[in-house]
Amino acid sequence: MKAKPSVERELKFPAVDPDRLRERLRELEAERIHSGALEDNWVLDRNGTLQRANCLLRLRKVSHGAFLTYKGPATFDGKTKLRVEHETGVSDAEATRALLEALGYAVVRRYQKVRETWQLGGVQISLDHTPIGDFVEFEGAGAEKLARRCELDLEDAERRSYLRLYQDHLEAHPGAPPDMVFADRE
Repeated sequence: MKAKPSVERELKFPAVDPDRLRERLRELEAERIHSGALEDNWVLDRNGTLQRANCLLRLRKVSHGAFLTYKGPATFDGKTKLRVEHETGVSDAEATRALLEALGYAVVRRYQKVRETWQLGGVQISLDHTPIGDFVEFEGAGAEKLARRCELDLEDAERRSYLRLYQDHLEAHPGAPPDMVFADRE
């Protein structure tokens, strides 16, 4: 049986106040799934093929496992980003990375974030602390409605990925490290 890809439906907001948002999520009776855990992400490509197609291949290592993810090109429904996504858990991030490198893929970027995850209905809420600031992502069919219930203005939603945000940061700060990583967590 062929696995059906899912379509990621995501809204991202910059410069959020995590404490205020946590309080609002508690008021809405959201469930906290994971406390702040470090995510280490490696983006892989082969000769720029995926980047030219606006696609992404990511290997993510977190405290509760590792995941290999492919994301197709982004489209937008208003401020909401839509992408075809295939994701699978892997038992060994380093072995998976070695396998991908043997197939000709190379790590082209690395980024880290500390992610706290909440759930309310069918929407996952991720409070992300990154080296370039705090963000919140709402993912799921009710993302827009829940973002408004959390008193966020949809016009403030950020369309850029973390990779694009960091690339823009590098252009504005040429002395910054080439990857979006925490200096004290390498």
